[in-house]
Amino acid sequence: MKTVLFGMLPWLAALPLGAQALEKSERGAEVLDDIEVVAVSPIQSGGVNINKIPAHLQTANAEELQQAQALSLADYLNRYLGSVNVNDAQNNPLQPDVQFRGFSASPLMGLPQGLAVYVNGIRFNEPFGDMIHWDLLPPGAIDNMALLPSANPAFGLNALGGALSVKTKTGFSAPKHSLEVQGGSWDRHSEELSSGWNNGTWGYFVDFNNFSEAGWRDHSRSDAKRGFGTLSWRGAESSLNLSLAGSENALRGNGTVPEELLAFGRDKVFTHPDLTRNRLFLVSLDGDTWLNERNQLSGVAYYRRNRISTYNGDGSELETCSQGGSDYVCEEEDGVLEPVERLGGGLIAADEALQSGTINTSEATQQSFGFSLQNAFHQPIFGRDNQLVVGASYDHSTTHYRADTELGLLTADRGVAGGGVYLDESHVRLNTENNMYGIFLTDTYAVTDKLDVTVSGRYNIVHAELKDQYGSDLAGAHSFNRINPAAGLTYAFMPELTFYGNYSESSRVPTPMELSCANPEAPCKLPNAFVSDPPLKQVVANTWESGFRGRLAQLAPGPVDWNAGFFHIINNDDIVFQSDAGVNTRGYFTNVGKTQRQGVEAGLSGLFYQRWRWSANYSFIDATYQSPFLSLSPANPNAVDGKIQVHPGDKIPGIPAHQFKFSTDVDIVPQWTLGFDMNYNSGQYLRGDEANLTAKLPAFVIFNLRSEYRFNEHVALFGRVTNLFDRRYANFGAWAETGEVLESFGIDEKNSRFVGVGAPRAAWIGIRFTL
Repeated sequence: MKTVLFGMLPWLAALPLGAQALEKSERGAEVLDDIEVVAVSPIQSGGVNINKIPAHLQTANAEELQQAQALSLADYLNRYLGSVNVNDAQNNPLQPDVQFRGFSASPLMGLPQGLAVYVNGIRFNEPFGDMIHWDLLPPGAIDNMALLPSANPAFGLNALGGALSVKTKTGFSAPKHSLEVQGGSWDRHSEELSSGWNNGTWGYFVDFNNFSEAGWRDHSRSDAKRGFGTLSWRGAESSLNLSLAGSENALRGNGTVPEELLAFGRDKVFTHPDLTRNRLFLVSLDGDTWLNERNQLSGVAYYRRNRISTYNGDGSELETCSQGGSDYVCEEEDGVLEPVERLGGGLIAADEALQSGTINTSEATQQSFGFSLQNAFHQPIFGRDNQLVVGASYDHSTTHYRADTELGLLTADRGVAGGGVYLDESHVRLNTENNMYGIFLTDTYAVTDKLDVTVSGRYNIVHAELKDQYGSDLAGAHSFNRINPAAGLTYAFMPELTFYGNYSESSRVPTPMELSCANPEAPCKLPNAFVSDPPLKQVVANTWESGFRGRLAQLAPGPVDWNAGFFHIINNDDIVFQSDAGVNTRGYFTNVGKTQRQGVEAGLSGLFYQRWRWSANYSFIDATYQSPFLSLSPANPNAVDGKIQVHPGDKIPGIPAHQFKFSTDVDIVPQWTLGFDMNYNSGQYLRGDEANLTAKLPAFVIFNLRSEYRFNEHVALFGRVTNLFDRRYANFGAWAETGEVLESFGIDEKNSRFVGVGAPRAAWIGIRFTL
């Protein structure tokens, strides 16, 4: 039998024999039974048997990621894990908006981030807006991952819906060399070179990935160059890993399109370009040591620098108006056209500026460093197994943010050419500084052989300082603190049936970006301009979760794992972005009271006859507003004076209520594997329709096919087909105004349903060499 570990070292080996799961083999030797150990804090050591966790966890390892031929970790989450779906708001394969239980981990600035993401114990949420950039890490560098629901506050801020904890490979976990090359539709090609080695004491692992595609839509070429490496040392009682990561990515995600434009081709874009550049440098040192046979000390320290720049061509909402006998460039404020000021002072004359388009640019240079330290005590109490993990963390970050809007000319293909005139109201130079402190503990105690109780908690302290470099409106200092507790239990009635239940609290504080855009009297233009910063309250989530799980091991074809559970989450003082009633692209952040996400989850997975693997997951997510508020939505056709009334019980847009996933792989012969997966999402309301006044996006179901043929242990040929039946669908929608952008198509200015269209059928083939 084998022991599967999600952590840094097999701590079970250091426990007394009575605490290990042992069995006699046919030869009489003692070997470990199958145990999966998962981390209970961001530092991935001091793990706990997954069967003792009072929540439903989902895990995956490098082999499963490779077999799935997943484009990225986000792609794998969307296709295989329960309660996970993706919104293609950006419409770029490396920039998905991932949702778990209705909470987002997204690269979109301004979207509330409800998931905490860690890589090797390092917080990967960006300092400025808590965003998650899925393109930064090469997929071949991932060793394993765990998706944890919001049952454990030890994972810190933003874990309202849960946390995603990722561990990368080392020369000890991946001691092999491989080259993988693939290509196919949309001029997409990818090359990945990995190498790992160890001599028992020293080891290394490196991974380099190059990704490029023209994209299936117009003006959508993207390129990503990513690298990762680790130098490792292992001693009898200790280990160290020194890791480096870097990326140079240029991603074009031309976003949503009005439904009227789809009649001219699903590959059309509304406006362009929409370019995001990510330049990451990361260095970290993590390690652990056994102080004695019962105490494991672990820690991680890091420095991270990520420079994110955007260049977006958009249509203009500016018009011409007269004042004092002269014509000026104007915008609407409270129903009245008012001249706008140019950067440097003075009004902009109508005859000196192009005004049919705008070029919005931004750049955020984010630097952060920090450390975490914890001790795991494997100390029995009253003769019963007990594991206590106590730790602390500190993260310091600075951001230099700059943004501008340049007036320009909308070209025939809906691109924008700059005209050299910049708006004063959109000129932002903002520096921010964040200091985040955390103290956490989690304890799991075996009350009986069948009953395990877990308690955990974390104390968060956050200080955020904003320094306006162009005026004084953005300057401010904010502090937040809170203790988040949790308690839960598991009870194993029998090996085939275990009950779990827990209550937990988690929180997220307003980001510097949200604090800089919270004044209703002076709305900002996302993601480029911020205004004065009245305080926002932190969001606090109260979560109840319970369910059953087990393994039916005596079935004739093979074992079946199953789970069924219920969750109920209330967000207090939730933060939403309110679109300005006069201009659709402007607005402000505000607390709107309570929101709710509750639902049921059920899953099955099995291995039949050692050659047929399958899994199925169903999720029902009821996501609603629980407090009434007046939502600003000027593009909604049912709005009155640009406003719609949201009532308790109205559905939160962008979250499908029903999700069903099925996947299977069959070894036709030992060398040839054939598989497919299916993903169903029910309909969802559009953003901008928080009052549920218009029709939902239609439900859809997608099938994907994959296959691999292994000539020998060194050479494998593989391929996959996505959207096998070429289904036309959209998985994201929002109400917005077309302006004058579509006049060349004979489409007048109107309010329209903008949708994130799904990609058509596509196929890729590749070859892998392994030594």
